[in-house]
Amino acid sequence: MQFKILTVQLVSYLRDSHDQLALLIGDLLYNMDELHPDLPGSMGMFLNYWEDAFPLAKRAEEGVRAGRVLQNKGIAYDAVQLLAPVPFPTSYRNAYTFHHHTVTGSQDGPARQEFVQYPIFYFGNHHSIQGAGEVRCLPDHLENLDFQLEAAIVICKYGRNIRAVHADEYVGGVMIMNEISAGQLQMGVNSVLARGPGFSTAIGPVLITPDDLEQFEIPAPENHIGKSWNLPMKCNVNGVQVSEANLGNMTRTFAELIEYASYGADLYPGDIIGSGVLDSGCFRQLNQTGKLNNPNYTEQWLQPGDSIEMEAGRLGRLTNVIVTEDENRGILNDKKI
Repeated sequence: MQFKILTVQLVSYLRDSHDQLALLIGDLLYNMDELHPDLPGSMGMFLNYWEDAFPLAKRAEEGVRAGRVLQNKGIAYDAVQLLAPVPFPTSYRNAYTFHHHTVTGSQDGPARQEFVQYPIFYFGNHHSIQGAGEVRCLPDHLENLDFQLEAAIVICKYGRNIRAVHADEYVGGVMIMNEISAGQLQMGVNSVLARGPGFSTAIGPVLITPDDLEQFEIPAPENHIGKSWNLPMKCNVNGVQVSEANLGNMTRTFAELIEYASYGADLYPGDIIGSGVLDSGCFRQLNQTGKLNNPNYTEQWLQPGDSIEMEAGRLGRLTNVIVTEDENRGILNDKKI
């Protein structure tokens, strides 16, 4: 009997103090290195051997669905501590691909038009990548603290000077991303050159491979190249929906971002590239729009204890909670933090 593979969902979770890669089927996790002896147990290794490991993982998944592999050996998804699907990315870039957010949210004046003309991105702190769960914030972070509703891809093979027409072959998967923004620390600086301290960027909860998103593919924007997906996304804060947008409204494709990022530069398995903030995908933009429509509008910002839940259909649901961090953890500018 032939089984159609309905979904390919890759999850990393904490197991015996290290990251464990697993396949999510239904509500059960199957450890990748237990599915087949030639499959690696970590996302880092899986991405580095993608062209051999991914087809093998798909066959193993079919075996699980058919009852031939690891019968009754699944681990409950809700019983583990999830990590970022890519726990140790080799680099992190984030782009500006949503025109409305760029125009209303940028402080960069004349540079705004350049964001429309060129595939601009900036480098973030790849050591700040985390999964679902608590986001630790210091007092300065809590001034104008913001969520950012985004998606991200991960590179699955080495490349340099990659042409956009071939760039989708380098995409290992797509996931939800929430780049937590310390708005007050960004004030007065060019946001392209300095985004403020990169203290937390959440991704997850799963990595969905592009073949699983074929049914959601839509044409790229006119005069652009690469895959685009009709994926509605929304963000709830404390159970109240505050933002809704669609990943399909990217003005540039991930393929074009890959071409630009790899021009005269090396891309490696494990590199993450973000879409940038979706339209109306952060309080900063929502506040600006609210003030334009109502002079008495009350600004919204994230507060300690707030729960941020981002959802995007097949990409799952990513939940983070804002918590305060002990200030006595170091010294910065003669101030204890």
